[in-house]
Amino acid sequence: MSKQVYSIIFFIVFTTLNAQNYTPTLQNYKSYKAFKGKPLSDKFSNIESVKVIYNLKSQKMYYFNSSLIRLHYDFVTDYLGYTKGLDVFNDDNYSDTEKGRDFLLGNLNHIKGTEKWVFELAASDHMPIVLIERFYNLVVQSAFMGKDLKFYLNNPEKLQWNQENKFKIPCVKSNYIFDEITYQEVVSGSNVGILKQYKIKELESITPHPDEIIILDGTPDILPNVRGIIVNELQTPLSHLVLLGKNRKIPIMAYTTVLKDANIKKLLSKKVELKIAVDTFYIKESTKKITQKTIKKKKKLIVDNSVTYLVDLDKIPKKGVNYIGSKAQNLSYLIAISKEIPFKTPENAHAIPFYFYTSHIQKKSISPLIQELLAYPHKDSVLWIHKQLKKIRDAIKKEPIDPDLIAKLNQTFKNAAFKNFRFRSSTNAEDMDDFNGAGLYDSKTGIIGDSIKTFEKAIKQVWASTWNEASYTERELFGIDQQSIAMGVLVHRSFPDELANGVIITKNIFRENFSGITVNVQKGENSVVKPKKGEICEQFVIYHFNTGTGADDFDVDYTSNSNLNKNEPLLTRKEISTLFVVSNKIESKMYRYWRKNLFHPVDIEFKIVGENRDLYIKQVRPFNE
Repeated sequence: MSKQVYSIIFFIVFTTLNAQNYTPTLQNYKSYKAFKGKPLSDKFSNIESVKVIYNLKSQKMYYFNSSLIRLHYDFVTDYLGYTKGLDVFNDDNYSDTEKGRDFLLGNLNHIKGTEKWVFELAASDHMPIVLIERFYNLVVQSAFMGKDLKFYLNNPEKLQWNQENKFKIPCVKSNYIFDEITYQEVVSGSNVGILKQYKIKELESITPHPDEIIILDGTPDILPNVRGIIVNELQTPLSHLVLLGKNRKIPIMAYTTVLKDANIKKLLSKKVELKIAVDTFYIKESTKKITQKTIKKKKKLIVDNSVTYLVDLDKIPKKGVNYIGSKAQNLSYLIAISKEIPFKTPENAHAIPFYFYTSHIQKKSISPLIQELLAYPHKDSVLWIHKQLKKIRDAIKKEPIDPDLIAKLNQTFKNAAFKNFRFRSSTNAEDMDDFNGAGLYDSKTGIIGDSIKTFEKAIKQVWASTWNEASYTERELFGIDQQSIAMGVLVHRSFPDELANGVIITKNIFRENFSGITVNVQKGENSVVKPKKGEICEQFVIYHFNTGTGADDFDVDYTSNSNLNKNEPLLTRKEISTLFVVSNKIESKMYRYWRKNLFHPVDIEFKIVGENRDLYIKQVRPFNE
């Protein structure tokens, strides 16, 4: 066979393969489906996506196979002969001008199970409005959904333009997508167990068996010891259910229509395998063996009762974790860091050491109740255990507190600028590398001179929460020696004037191997970690698009905006910039203090406070992935 014939055959095969991998139009959903892939970010769990490119020089449109070709850059280099390199490609084609651009780059997204179609640019693409509108209209003309297509406002710049009525195309915010979510991966993974269904109310008197995968009609306050959990309401990504689930390493998902799903109902009381992934889940009958997790050895915690004074956290206590707990020790580190970096920490921060808690629970009305609980042989009797825990809590709250402690507090805060103080748990069983204890213990407010919200009452309520059902259960599951639990109390001024509060994880949790930090923030004092039913917080990722850029050269990619703030951003770009800079510096500083967890993300809690909108950092701990 001649070289000329070989060349002709190669050209025909190459052209045919190319034709299968891209098209100038999408005639119907069948053609879309043939090219669809996963979006680059996992911020939404119900999106399928086809990438689209418009070549400005040739004026040609390309919809390409997005499961085979993951990146716009891969397509232009492999199919359009682009040779300038990735850095130049990014600088030219995500800029805020047409000058120097070779391409317009976008994503044609479909919300699965709906007729909603969304056109999205990368959050890092600063394409000017005139080009956005031109690109949008080209997609409308060349794709079958036509003018049903909406443009998604996914960063502060686009949201601002929309507020100023600059767009002449139909635009939508995150709620347009978020409101359609029926499935959400909470903790990925797989397990085998017996599928059972419970009402949340039933968990007060029934303990699910450890070999079960359970379906619940809400979000539990206490995470049962089971093989997997399906809840029927969506979760904030950094909620306590999520953090505790990651700690447990059991598969957890939210599926809003689970109670109506006929296929799942047929599997009740059968042995099933549950697999949870970012964009889907699988549940089917199984013959696989159920393997039980066993705790080999009880973990005894350190309790140092030698410190009998109120600890001022303005100076870092040496080995303070052994006598004031991790939370208070970590705040002392934050106070030290705040002297170098522009953020505030809660004023008048002190810690009540373990000594006072230990002395209190040794009283005759309390100690025998704890010993009776820990010696009780029938650990499966949830009703008895819950009644006994309540007896312990009531006894702790009933016994008078050491008057010397109250005198020390009054003396310490007599000249403070604040009257309201927050009393927070700081046990030796939370904020640990392998046990975060998120949401297990209570925080209470005490007011100087108040006859109802007294310091004494607040302290005893925090101490009593050592024996909450959730905290006791979680410690049991992780093999923590309940005899060695000790409660310190972190005290600092409270925040009645907070404008927003939130959580930062110093990692892009929605995109693997991609830098950034993840932020959840909510209006006022409304909880991010334990939201009320129906509340949606603001969620976004902050990242540097290019490496080596300046501190202010970052991009923001919204997953949702707060429905308590009319779906408008809660934070300004300047405030977001400060969060980005501060959180990364806190992460690197904490590595030095902890002398471990190197390059692991940290979990930071913050507040925006007062008319000056000051940034306060109130907590830092390791993020258990």
